[in-house]
Amino acid sequence: MNTKDILNKNNFEFKKKFGQNFLLDQNILDNIIKYSNIEKNTLVIEIGVGAGALTKKIAENNCMVLGYEIDKTLKEPLDEILKDYNNIDIIYDDFLKRNIKLDIKKYDYNNLMVIANLPYYITTPIITKFIDEKIDVKKIIVMVQSEVADRFSAKPNTKSYNSLTVFLNYYFDIKKIFNVSKNVFYPRPNVDSAIVMFTKKEKKLDVINEELFFKLIKDSFKQKRKNLKNNLKDYDLEKLDNILKTMDKDLNIRAEALSLEDFAYISNKYDNFS
Repeated sequence: MNTKDILNKNNFEFKKKFGQNFLLDQNILDNIIKYSNIEKNTLVIEIGVGAGALTKKIAENNCMVLGYEIDKTLKEPLDEILKDYNNIDIIYDDFLKRNIKLDIKKYDYNNLMVIANLPYYITTPIITKFIDEKIDVKKIIVMVQSEVADRFSAKPNTKSYNSLTVFLNYYFDIKKIFNVSKNVFYPRPNVDSAIVMFTKKEKKLDVINEELFFKLIKDSFKQKRKNLKNNLKDYDLEKLDNILKTMDKDLNIRAEALSLEDFAYISNKYDNFS
């Protein structure tokens, strides 16, 4: 019995509030696994198990899979779909409310990875949860809305580049791997998707004051079409101007023209002048 038949047999109803669009295309699932390059003794976290198609592919790589699924009505169909696997644990709860460090404590592993088809509406909170809670994840490979993927992997001086781009790139090397058509989902969503890979940076940039650094980034992008002079009025503009001059720039520059390294430099210099 195939996945759709099992879902139908259990009278499963798709719920828009959970952003449920299940990926069943085997070629795309195989590609996700290929790029994941799962090593031995890896614990893989999957957020949004859905119909278990990706879960099965991950489990076939001799690793432990810890899945999170918010929709408890999927338990019965998933019990049947995943019945042949003894290396899959599923927690039926809201991932964002879980103590992840506590959940993974019982597992013996060398590497921690995340592989998931993320619900679009909570993509950013899920990724930032790993950062905020200092969970030592080596790699995150996720399918997200195409527009969001562009934002995560954007370069300076592009339309998609914003404060979130800079923030995430401080922690990870981010690469958009390939696009995924909306036509390969069940049911079909309204937008196309993309696979994005986040690889933890072995060495982060040298930032003296992270609180100032993150605040400076956020404030610089406050109104994207305005320059630093307008967005950073609450800062010492003379001090900022002097720092920018050492970079052959001035306060008329927009935040989108500054790289992660530029923000680190400005933040460190500004902190030293304080």
